[in-house]
Amino acid sequence: MKKKGPLYALFLSLLFILPGCSSLSVLNPKGPAARTLSDTIILSILVMAGVLAVVYILYIFVLVKYRAKKSNEGYIPEHEEGNKVLEAIWIIIPIIIVAFLSVVTVKSTHAVENVASEYKDQDPLVIYASSSNWKWHFSYPEEGIETVNYVNIPVHRAVEFRLYSFGTITSFWVPQLAGQKYAMSDMLTELNLSADTVGSYIGKNSNFSGKGFAHMEFETLVMTDKDYQDWVKEVKETAPALTEEEFKGLLAAEVLGRKTYSSTHLTFSPPPGDHSEHMSGNGSEMDMENGGMEHEDNKEIHPSPEPSSQTEFDSVPNPEVDEPLPSSPVEETTN
Repeated sequence: MKKKGPLYALFLSLLFILPGCSSLSVLNPKGPAARTLSDTIILSILVMAGVLAVVYILYIFVLVKYRAKKSNEGYIPEHEEGNKVLEAIWIIIPIIIVAFLSVVTVKSTHAVENVASEYKDQDPLVIYASSSNWKWHFSYPEEGIETVNYVNIPVHRAVEFRLYSFGTITSFWVPQLAGQKYAMSDMLTELNLSADTVGSYIGKNSNFSGKGFAHMEFETLVMTDKDYQDWVKEVKETAPALTEEEFKGLLAAEVLGRKTYSSTHLTFSPPPGDHSEHMSGNGSEMDMENGGMEHEDNKEIHPSPEPSSQTEFDSVPNPEVDEPLPSSPVEETTN
């Protein structure tokens, strides 16, 4: 048997190295929505750790108390039909735990889906965040400006992101400010967040969407209200206007750096409607061509996420429908 010394040494070294790593961003919240999610995660971990502690303590107790020893050699315990008290305990306690976590989860979900209570008296800053392969476009309809691969927001201000995609499904996520939400083609989804600390926070696409997935990170810069207003004014005065031809070029490009424009693509390529606008009639039918024709046309511009290389199965023709299928392995080999 090989010596296990090196394996133990590696394990002990990890115990000393890992505590020096930076904290997880989801557990370092900088806004009320992210704080609610962080508290829910920590509470869930503590509950699960408590369950594990009880299980392991009882496990060790049973091993020690009922171990075989010379004093009880040959002892055969009496036959037990069951214990109603114990059976009630191990049925009721899990139900209580699941019910407790369910209530916490529902309350937390409701809280993060709405504007934070301290900002309910504000009109939210609306930002359209649309994804394409492999970049993010941020349109500010109130300010009439647009950015690519970065977004600036004011501190202590409710922000409403309206998400959609020009291609595959992506997931908009700024871990220190809010949870993730999907951006899909032909419909809008909404994400409410706010920040209470000035700083720079990483945003990303948390849904694997193809070969350029790793490039879909962006900076979320939280600024003071004065700095934010100064930035908007500077963009309007210095940045070029976004034309339809330029926007089509942005969609066609696979990887881009930061870009800033003094107008938005919403004027010539409006976003799709929200989820309710997919429904027609009495709500029983789905309209998958939701959104403006310009949006539908622009969906076809950027590269397909499908792999370009063929597989060994691509050259195999489909079987003819009229050709009888073999009824047994023997028949299949003889044919």
